[in-house]
Amino acid sequence: MLDGFADIRDLLVVTVIMLVTLAMWTMIVERLWYFRRLHPLEIEGVMAAWKSRADKGSWSSHQIRRKMISEVRAGLERSLPLVRALVALCPLLGLLGTVTGMIEVFDVMAIAGSGNPRAMAAGVSRATIPTMAGMVAALSGLVVSMRMDRWAAAESERLADALTGA
Repeated sequence: MLDGFADIRDLLVVTVIMLVTLAMWTMIVERLWYFRRLHPLEIEGVMAAWKSRADKGSWSSHQIRRKMISEVRAGLERSLPLVRALVALCPLLGLLGTVTGMIEVFDVMAIAGSGNPRAMAAGVSRATIPTMAGMVAALSGLVVSMRMDRWAAAESERLADALTGA
């Protein structure tokens, strides 16, 4: 009976990791869509608004330029902190599954003693599955998240340079 609860617990932890990964990748796909489709349109609008200004050298125009760049940067960085948080959450959820699985190993050791390596190995094996799932999920999002962060920063700098020269 206790083994059935352990199976449900393991399934629950892996399901939570899967749901977090799904949410993370949904936000990543949304950001990629924004970067490829919507951001270029936003840049065109900002550039047109800046070029239509007659005054580009006064203090107020510099403040307007800073505001435009800041709004574009905010659009670029939207959801990226949440994606980074979900990337960090995945291994922690995996470790939660490992800790609860290791409790089962310690229960086996208390009941059967440490002389039953087969029972301990099975428990350790089951305990590492959530860790592996959490690490794979985190690694899948980490690479894309870092690339999106760098791209957003570079795109903000590119806009700042373009508005300075225009």
